Amino acid sequence: MTINSTRLSSVDALRGWALSAIVLLHCLEHYNLFCVPTGLPSWLQSIDSAVFDTTFFILGGNAYATFSLLFGFSFFIQMRNAARRGYDFRARFAWRMLLLAGFAMLHSLFYNGDILLLYSVCGLLLIPAASWSNRTLIIIAAILMLQPFAWFKIIYAAITPGYVDTDSLFMPFAIAADEVGRTGDIAATIWSNIHDGILYSNLWQIESGRISLTPALFFAGMLLGRLDMFARSEKSVAFWRRLLLAGVIAAIPVYCLKTYIPAMIDNPTIITYYNVALARIFNAITTAILVSIFMICWFRKTDGYRMQRILIPYGRMSLTNYIAQSIIGVTLFYNCGFGLYDKTGATACIAIAIFIVILQTAFSRCWLTSHRQGPLENIWKRLTWINSEKTSGATAAR
Repeated sequence: MTINSTRLSSVDALRGWALSAIVLLHCLEHYNLFCVPTGLPSWLQSIDSAVFDTTFFILGGNAYATFSLLFGFSFFIQMRNAARRGYDFRARFAWRMLLLAGFAMLHSLFYNGDILLLYSVCGLLLIPAASWSNRTLIIIAAILMLQPFAWFKIIYAAITPGYVDTDSLFMPFAIAADEVGRTGDIAATIWSNIHDGILYSNLWQIESGRISLTPALFFAGMLLGRLDMFARSEKSVAFWRRLLLAGVIAAIPVYCLKTYIPAMIDNPTIITYYNVALARIFNAITTAILVSIFMICWFRKTDGYRMQRILIPYGRMSLTNYIAQSIIGVTLFYNCGFGLYDKTGATACIAIAIFIVILQTAFSRCWLTSHRQGPLENIWKRLTWINSEKTSGATAAR
């Protein structure tokens, strides 16, 4: 079975799952206002600690990684569908990435943890990658997933006595943004997001290894599209089963290296970049495990389990919902809104996140009964094809 021109429900459901996990993690972090409330009963503090640790162990970094994987898949669909109509989509995609940078600026007004700007920059790498062979994609994606820059820093620090790099350029901006989030009004928060938040977010993503992992996941998603791995077939079912097994086998030694080796390292530069490299490698592996489980479960049914299908409308409106959930979260947790950051522990944050997902899923379902796309998705599509004689059908559904 090959991917046809219609949307793949499995991809929309998986994107919806990734977005709901992002909401969950952001709520646990109080949208970057990291705080453990005091004054809660000791039994609730114990539950909160277990909930926080378990959730981040399972989902930390993996929701974003799944979102990135599907971004690369969407690029493949857009390129392929345009090519079928005799249209070279590469220039339009570059324009589309510039538009995405505009959405990133809009998002950054409200929240200092934006990932869209990183996507818009790394997305440009998909244009030359579209002409690469599958073998080349695999090799380059694997190299980037292994965090070559971090290993270069480790080697350099090992052979250069006295060299110190603690990988913390983002910290002054993080501290400034945190202070405004806890004490500022709406005007101060917006100004801080523009002044400090953009640098905080993007410097952190560079220093945390996402600048390398993101294009790697984009390339992997494009490759999965080429191979039809999100459409049900004997080949795709076998692939996800093999990937699950390989992921579980690989996760065990990488987890041990990630957990136990740092205590043996004294050099501050080496430990900093070792932690970056192992964290991102572990992210890539555990993302493979979670996506494999999702796809295996989806293929067990004709069109996924009911709990998976519920998330299809949510995933179809991912851009709208991603920006909207940030506005909701900041309103709930920041001082310029309800200021719940120091009043809600992990358990309460989970409940809030579930409420946000239910609310947005219901809105998405209602909206899509009379519209083909979400409001921001529609704007993005129309602007993508502005001044073009090609019909909007040349673009693929995201």
